[in-house]
Amino acid sequence: MISPHTLLGAWLLLSVPSLGSDVCETPPVNHPGTAFSYVQPLNTTILGVDGHSPPVYPSPKMNGIGGWETALHKAQQWVKKLTTEEKAWMATGQPGPCVGNILPIPRLNFTGLCLQNGPQCVEEGSYSSVFVSGVSAAASWDRKLLYERGNALAKEHKGKGSHVILGPIGGPLGRSPYNGRTWEGFAADPYLTGVCMEETINGMQDAGVQANAKHFIAYEQETQRIPTYAPDANATTYIQDSVSSNLDDRTMHEIYMWPFANAVRARVASAMCSYNRINGSHACQNSYVLNQLLKTELGFQGYVMSDWGATHSGVSSIESGMDMTMPGGFTEYGELWTEGSYFGKNLTSALKNGTVDMDRMDDMIVRIMTPYFWLNQDRNYPSVDASVGPMNVDSAPDTWLYDWQFTGTTNRDVRGNHSALIRAHGAASTVLLKNEKNALPLRKPRNIIIAGNDAGPLTQGPDTLGDFEFGVLANSGSSGACRFSYLSNPLEAISARARKDGTLVQSYLNNTQIVHTGLEALAIPQHPDACLVFLKSYSAEGSDRSYLELDWNANAVVEAVAKFCNNTIVITNSGGVNTMPFADNENVTAILAQHYAGEETGNAIADVLYGDVNPSAKLPYVIAYNASDYNAPITTNVTTNGTYDWQSWFNEELEVGYRYFDAHSISVRYEFGFGLSYTTFGLQNLKAKTKAAGNLTALPEKRPVQPGGNPALWDTVYTLQAEVSNTGDVGGYTVPQLYVEYPSSTPAGTPPSQLRGFDKIWLRAGQKKTITFELMRRDVSYWDVVAQDWRIPAGQFTFKAGFSSRDFRSNASVTLISA
Repeated sequence: MISPHTLLGAWLLLSVPSLGSDVCETPPVNHPGTAFSYVQPLNTTILGVDGHSPPVYPSPKMNGIGGWETALHKAQQWVKKLTTEEKAWMATGQPGPCVGNILPIPRLNFTGLCLQNGPQCVEEGSYSSVFVSGVSAAASWDRKLLYERGNALAKEHKGKGSHVILGPIGGPLGRSPYNGRTWEGFAADPYLTGVCMEETINGMQDAGVQANAKHFIAYEQETQRIPTYAPDANATTYIQDSVSSNLDDRTMHEIYMWPFANAVRARVASAMCSYNRINGSHACQNSYVLNQLLKTELGFQGYVMSDWGATHSGVSSIESGMDMTMPGGFTEYGELWTEGSYFGKNLTSALKNGTVDMDRMDDMIVRIMTPYFWLNQDRNYPSVDASVGPMNVDSAPDTWLYDWQFTGTTNRDVRGNHSALIRAHGAASTVLLKNEKNALPLRKPRNIIIAGNDAGPLTQGPDTLGDFEFGVLANSGSSGACRFSYLSNPLEAISARARKDGTLVQSYLNNTQIVHTGLEALAIPQHPDACLVFLKSYSAEGSDRSYLELDWNANAVVEAVAKFCNNTIVITNSGGVNTMPFADNENVTAILAQHYAGEETGNAIADVLYGDVNPSAKLPYVIAYNASDYNAPITTNVTTNGTYDWQSWFNEELEVGYRYFDAHSISVRYEFGFGLSYTTFGLQNLKAKTKAAGNLTALPEKRPVQPGGNPALWDTVYTLQAEVSNTGDVGGYTVPQLYVEYPSSTPAGTPPSQLRGFDKIWLRAGQKKTITFELMRRDVSYWDVVAQDWRIPAGQFTFKAGFSSRDFRSNASVTLISA
């Protein structure tokens, strides 16, 4: 091991992981009074060799490609006006009204930067909306919905004075269903998540607010995401370091980097480096990940910020490509350091003595300020709403070191008419998993029972900041938590509809009572026509799930109700995968998965139950028969006590989600992309619209990198069409999907089917439409670890179109590259 360099005292000590940027990467050579110089890596050095991340230095400069040239020039001129101290603090978070704050510079009329959670709402906001969650939005498989949601969310953030939304989330991707915060992200599939990221970012930034793509990268568990520290005064000594995500080069590119390429292509303003280590090196000081993959290969033009407390060094993080530390100084216990920070004053000293090159510092600030000018945030941008400060759970007002001044209206109402949008999105995101005996839609039933502790109003306050027993679960906790201005619950919404229909409603919301007493013992005056059972499953940042069943004895609740009621309809609110043994019960006639659907949860589910909205959503993950059927378990414990012993081996490689189940022919209860409707659809005649491009080369043309990487990867190289028809009695949306099976010449480990296209279309009863799937070069390529490029394999591709990953209605074969 290489000893840490002594740099400006303890605060600038480089951490010394056993497999990391300070050990496995070629370390910097310290020339006193000058900037560090580095040994350049060989072009053949790739990620994952012997579990190491190779060194890549220096951090590339921003060049403004992709339409940022004018804003770049403004930022370059602006940084010339800064003092050394101001430069250091521009890269250093401070306690303040927002979850992350960059200090104002009054003499330059710069009011600072406000960084706010969250991906589903304005976390620290009153009179703001709670939108559908990320996993709900992904379940819609609807590009328009994703854009609308991002745009409306950003408008509310802007109204509250947020400059940066800490989202959307491309990682965790969903390697394991036990991950505690996959609900903040989108789908257990890189292609679908990539579309979700791109549409959401476009929506956010079109509203004038910076998006932040997080968490970069391979951040797939909460357990041991933060080092365990010794109980010393400053909590700087590791007992055990954070978990290391160990993965190979191809897996990195084809699974975990894929959605971030879409994000960079959308010109995302910033990226957040994650808590975990990657092949031994902390994500926020992994020069290969930040300098090579993100800033060079993908052409990322924005700035890299740390996750809160994910900075573990000063100089090493800066030279490895991190541009901003958040929240400035932080311990795992949430205590803000008033003086200690790896950046801040120590960065000022490092700049003055030449330990950090001023040229690198200037690029950090230029990267931070270019999106600010690009989105015109220097022009009449709303001030921070003073009301957010007292709600700040990360830094209360008594911790602020700066005298923050507020202008403008306090407690601004930024909701507009977004409740109508959220209601529509909630219905469009609800997946119908089972529907037998014409159970749904409801047709003016005479008598219904509403059961389950997820059906009613919240009884413990307006915030879902914990796992509460009673009340509908429409949002989860931690940085994705929301403050409800109001919350429509199922009992209220269904009861309102029932009053119009003259329906008798009986409610039993205590799960314990239902299980221990049974409905048959409750002297119910009339036997119900239908029983609606509302169940929930809580998951949140900071801990992983220990089981995949629904909470609060939910399975027993369903069995108790179904024993009494032969038309039992189950509705779930959860963050993702739940095993559903009750699906085999013949008295369970319908199942709906609503996920976390925001403030209009109740009205949205009523719209679907009564057929005002025909369900069209599809699963963004696999529901297996048994929890044991899933692969890629989370590393929950280590039996040794070495500092660097927490290792998570991504041995499944490309077999993430449905790819694993398909590769091993494992039966599933509900497959990826599955979802029913109140009508039926057909698909036929998948065929080429264009002939196979005989002049295609296996490797892409080398073009100047643009945001998203080599622009040749985004060229359309093949187009297919299929005929889709509504074969049922009512109009509805459907989501035809295209999957690709690669030629046999592709390296071993390639999954048998991978999503490469989808569309959401409306068809009235009996209508037919022709849909088009446009395939880009990246869609038909694999990552060649030797060539270090995307290669189209030789031989025959099989394209499979249908309505899920296992429901293919028409196939087409083509050879793009001859052997």
